[in-house]
Amino acid sequence: MLGRIALPFALLLSILPAITNAQTFTRLVHQPPDGSLITYQLTDGTVMAQGGGESDWYVLTPDVNGSYVNGTWKRVANLQSGYQPLYFAGAVLADGRLVISGGEYNFNQFSFTNLGAIYDPVANAWTPLSHPAGFDYIGDSPSAVLPDGRFLLGDKFKKLMAALDPKTMTWTAFPNAGKNDFNAEEGWTLLPDGTILTFDVKDHPKSERYLPEKGKWISAGNLPADLWEAQNCCGCIPYDPNKPCYQPPGEVGPAVLRPDGTVFATGGVVGSAKAHTDIWTPPSAGDRKGHWTAGPDFPSGEDAGDCYAALLPNGNVLVQTLSGSLYEFDGAHLTREPFNGGGGALMVLPTGEILVGGSSVYKSTGTFNPAWAPTISAFPSTVARGASYQISGTQFNGLSQANSFGDEDETQTNYPLVRITNNATGHVFYTRTHDHSTMGVATGSAIVSTNFDVSAATETGASTLVVVANGIPSQPVSITVN
Repeated sequence: MLGRIALPFALLLSILPAITNAQTFTRLVHQPPDGSLITYQLTDGTVMAQGGGESDWYVLTPDVNGSYVNGTWKRVANLQSGYQPLYFAGAVLADGRLVISGGEYNFNQFSFTNLGAIYDPVANAWTPLSHPAGFDYIGDSPSAVLPDGRFLLGDKFKKLMAALDPKTMTWTAFPNAGKNDFNAEEGWTLLPDGTILTFDVKDHPKSERYLPEKGKWISAGNLPADLWEAQNCCGCIPYDPNKPCYQPPGEVGPAVLRPDGTVFATGGVVGSAKAHTDIWTPPSAGDRKGHWTAGPDFPSGEDAGDCYAALLPNGNVLVQTLSGSLYEFDGAHLTREPFNGGGGALMVLPTGEILVGGSSVYKSTGTFNPAWAPTISAFPSTVARGASYQISGTQFNGLSQANSFGDEDETQTNYPLVRITNNATGHVFYTRTHDHSTMGVATGSAIVSTNFDVSAATETGASTLVVVANGIPSQPVSITVN
């Protein structure tokens, strides 16, 4: 991302709640105290947002009925001194902590910083995070959490890759054999087989796939409709007096894995052309590499380069263009919705709504296919407040990372949440999940598990419990809270 540092919240202030018989767009009753630059779904059901001051962070807690629209904000710990990043890599880890690394800007200056930090929601504390060896500049780099829980990060100006082991807090270099070009401005999409798909920016319209177990990149074919757009601002960017200025290779848009196994990818605009989309179909018995087909174009004047997208529970992909317009892709068509999201981050909530810019929620029509939902196979029938338990079943991580951006600002939600609803009052309580057995997506019939801590605020008595992944709940099971 380059040159787009105006706060999305300022745009959202002018948007009124919409009333419609179909999709809805509703402003939160309580707005983020200092705006919201990016949001992360924490595993206790709260949402963590970076404030406009960039070092200040806030947490949104849903109300007792489970409503985020009526939720309330609370300020949490600031980042460490000297680190005030904008546009960085990040993820919620399997242990429930939040990791952020790099930043295109630091203190609103181009720096491509290699600083980082990890937030522990239990301790309400940030801890500085070192950078991988050889990573002089991380900046706005791509990242993804691998199925084994390691946080994979790319170096912006090189082909280097390294993974952070959250258990040991050590970085390990990853081989990058076969990589076409450097990591700048690219996004990474985790696939069900544990590989990572990207479409190149510098070497557009090529695409490639990373095989972690083999430590190499392989071709995923050329895109039929080029998703690249030229650099949209800033010229050759000075960032270090001892280095040549940086000439960005351009931009691309987000890519989202859909429940049918295809990846929907969007792009920007070159000249007077329309912004394109492409659809990647994974390898099969008769198609060893997989292949791309051209998708529908956006209307003239729309640009999806460096924009957010999210997977809706109904299987459609919600895309926000630079104008703030919201579009749904249903597998064949792009339909513009009558709302403007203001340019803020998109993120799936456990209610199935999409949090837009930390300030509003979008709700689509339709519902999910029951085959996409998590299932519970083993659970405690009685739980006590303040205690921890294990629960197991299938598809706890959902079928996709669910949220995407062109390169940095990853807000993926491919991890399980556990929600308890009291039968007598109907009140909703999220537990804190942690130490998931996998961070893979679309894990099918494999039995997976997570641990959950019952909060002291949970009401006692007969209740139901569900596991939620990317806004899709399992069938409820009956429990008793003591």
